[in-house]
Amino acid sequence: MRLLLTLFFEFFKTGLFAVGGGLATIPFLYNMIDKYQWFSDEVLGDMIAISESTPGPIGVNMATYSGYHVFSLEYGTFLGMLGGIFTTFGLILPSFIVILFVSRMYQKFKENRLVQSGFYGIRPVVVGMIGATAVDMFLSAVMGDAATLSFVNFFSDIKVGALILFVILLILTNKFKKHPIIYIILAGVVGGIFKF
Repeated sequence: MRLLLTLFFEFFKTGLFAVGGGLATIPFLYNMIDKYQWFSDEVLGDMIAISESTPGPIGVNMATYSGYHVFSLEYGTFLGMLGGIFTTFGLILPSFIVILFVSRMYQKFKENRLVQSGFYGIRPVVVGMIGATAVDMFLSAVMGDAATLSFVNFFSDIKVGALILFVILLILTNKFKKHPIIYIILAGVVGGIFKF
């Protein structure tokens, strides 16, 4: 029960402060890795890939996957669903509460300069958080565990295959405007074959 409450509380905090959508939850997940060691950087990368590839909001998908993963490791696959339910509920509850509050006050504060300035000020922070996460994910995919090392060791630690796949997919997506699912499946198949 303590693990369920901890999962709920951590994802409640994430839902409360992850302004900017699902990708803004990723730095909070990295923080959970440092704090609890619930999953590794590699598992988090898989979690992000699966959450992006499946239907639904990425934040909710990651919360469900995280809760299931953590709780099933401790209590088995069947009870893992309980962890997924608690984390999902923890993530969406703050939004639900805020929307209830805001919907009653929206008309009153809609034209308020302080409120508008606050939202204007939040935008660069959200962009910075998502940008920092993108850089971390890229370094983790290309360099693995060496992503935290200095750039002196960059070329000796780089995963050449993953970097080549990244460059090829970047060129393909810019040259051929196909549906994103085609590139997601292609990357999954190539990564699975060559074990990037």
